[in-house]
Amino acid sequence: MRLPSVTTRSIATRLFLTAAALSAVVLLVASVFFTAYYRKEAEEIFERRLDVYLRAIVADVSESGQEGRTGPGQLGDPQFELPGSGWYWQITRMDGAAHEIKASRSLFAERLPKLSDLGVQAEIGGSRRGYALGPDGRRLRIIERVIDAGDTGIYLVQVAASSEEIEEQITRFQFELIVAFAALAIALAMVAAFQVRFGLRPLRQLQDELVSIRRGARERIEGAYPNEIAPLADELNLLIGANRDILERARTQVGNLAHALKTPLSVMMNEAGAAPSPLADKVNEQARIMRDQISFYLDRARAAARGGALGAATQVAPAVEGLLRAFTKIYGGRGVAFSSDLAQEARFLGERQDLEEMVGNLLDNAGKWADANVSIVIRIESLSTGAGRSALIVTIDDDGPGLQPHLRAQATERGRRLDETKPGSGLGLSIVVDLAAAYGGALELDDSPTGGLRAKLQLPGF
Repeated sequence: MRLPSVTTRSIATRLFLTAAALSAVVLLVASVFFTAYYRKEAEEIFERRLDVYLRAIVADVSESGQEGRTGPGQLGDPQFELPGSGWYWQITRMDGAAHEIKASRSLFAERLPKLSDLGVQAEIGGSRRGYALGPDGRRLRIIERVIDAGDTGIYLVQVAASSEEIEEQITRFQFELIVAFAALAIALAMVAAFQVRFGLRPLRQLQDELVSIRRGARERIEGAYPNEIAPLADELNLLIGANRDILERARTQVGNLAHALKTPLSVMMNEAGAAPSPLADKVNEQARIMRDQISFYLDRARAAARGGALGAATQVAPAVEGLLRAFTKIYGGRGVAFSSDLAQEARFLGERQDLEEMVGNLLDNAGKWADANVSIVIRIESLSTGAGRSALIVTIDDDGPGLQPHLRAQATERGRRLDETKPGSGLGLSIVVDLAAAYGGALELDDSPTGGLRAKLQLPGF
């Protein structure tokens, strides 16, 4: 019975998804951190560049006392000459009645806003820096400083540049970061997949060992396992050994019970036969019924015990070929021919005598009712449930009169004989049903393509 589970995902899938999710979170956090750090560094580099221009203008105004001589030729950057280039400087005299303004040609009769008017606080040393909208609506990074040139006056010196250059650098950096992190994510996913596969390899080895035990190729789990799995392997070996001990004790007890009951019954039958009378005949009749019943249920108990055993496996083809030779001799006098199509690699997960009893009863039943031909086909089919599980399918067809659908269920009842003219005890098909059920199999009766009855037996195999 399969235990219900909360999720059908395998351990490998859950480990891989967990590693992938954690890696994605780490990469996302790292990308945010690196982007913020790069933005800060880009702004600082940009401001240092503006500071250089600001100090150059301040030095020129302080030394010459003539703001008119402070021009783009001294700054050495042609962008201050191009109208609307986004790079501007402006010098405003603050102590006169009319504020005289000298500006770069790039401003083209426009004026820069004052950060002091926008509420930007002055830093230590009196300079201000911040963002404001320029004359063309672009966002500008502005640095301004008030200097006192003595008798020549007090001036507000401003240098501004469009922040588009910073944003372009950050956008380019983000694109390169995404490409790099995407490649890193793929590499991490590959590493995680390899790590999960390598880490779970002992579990796959343990599974292969258990499959070998179930198929009868091994008796116990062998090999060295990691510390986390070794106790599980040891416990499974103990469980397998305990299972074998229990089954062996059950077989012994069943054999003892069979011997203990059959001997008194034989004595009763012998005594009843020695002194014939109506009472003796009745005792003899009931004793035979009791003996048949005991044999039937003891055989069923043995089959149940063998069906629960681990490691029992039987080659199917040799066992069935021996049965075919026997039934060919038995029914050959009636002209009944037996044909076969056997999968030579097929193996039955159970005892040989149980396989022979099931298939033998079905062949015997088909031989009794067949007109001329009986065919048996054995093949292996994979099951949709259970890794590596397969079923042994035995199909037996005859060309006899067949069996009506409403009589098929009755035919498998214990002791039920649908035709008293045929020899038998009526236990054959019921024994097959009980033995098959003990191994987790089933028997189905259906119409045969040859006109008679088809018996389809499904058993565990590989």
